[in-house]
Amino acid sequence: MTAAALLLASVSALAGEGGYFWSGDWYLKVGAAGFAAPRYEGAKKYLFQVTPMISLGKAGSTVRFSSRNDNPSFALIDSGAFRAGATGKLVMPRDEDDSDDLRGLTPVKFGGELGAFAEVYPTDWLRVRGEVRHGIRSHHGVVADVAADAFVDVRPDVRISAGPRLTLASKDYMDAYYGVKPSQTAASGLAAYDPDGGIHSVGAGAAITWQVNEKIETSAFAEYKRLVGSAADSSLVQARGDRDQFLVGVSATYRFDFTLP
Repeated sequence: MTAAALLLASVSALAGEGGYFWSGDWYLKVGAAGFAAPRYEGAKKYLFQVTPMISLGKAGSTVRFSSRNDNPSFALIDSGAFRAGATGKLVMPRDEDDSDDLRGLTPVKFGGELGAFAEVYPTDWLRVRGEVRHGIRSHHGVVADVAADAFVDVRPDVRISAGPRLTLASKDYMDAYYGVKPSQTAASGLAAYDPDGGIHSVGAGAAITWQVNEKIETSAFAEYKRLVGSAADSSLVQARGDRDQFLVGVSATYRFDFTLP
């Protein structure tokens, strides 16, 4: 869970008679995901990566469906069919140590993105979720993700889900990841490029989730996105990358239950 979400929890008002917001039963899910993905946004070459997975929430919450694409979030409004609140994302650094393709370009610093999310369930088997986040330190742009996921339980312990994805980004975000300044052309070997904001990518994702027992959950997932607009037209993508981006991997988490006074 993000630091912002934890801060929101700590300063919230009393949850009810005789207790604070944090009082009651909670769960903490910890685990890891291993996946093959492009070395950087728009890259042609792939790299196997391992990332931690952490999720914190109140027991008995009304979350019907979650996706690995969901960033850590904290619901301030939760009516069951509609949830909204704060969300955040860690942004890993990107520089020429990740790939020779990036030599001469401005590095992306380690940082994050903070913003808001909203999700709605038009039916019992469909969730639509949107996130809007502003960059902190890594970039100064705005990113918006929209996803729709249809899900079905083929067995009590096995769920299949799939749906479309859409990402939009502001000019500042595009410039951080896809821009090439005129002063960088000699060192990078790329043509100067000044991107605009707009649609960043479109795609789809799918997953199979297996609830091994009350504590352990595993999944296999695949994602595809196609860079469009300014992202696809970048000289970095045109000369050294690929508009078609794939991700395939597996994950596992373990849930810890605890109670706060």
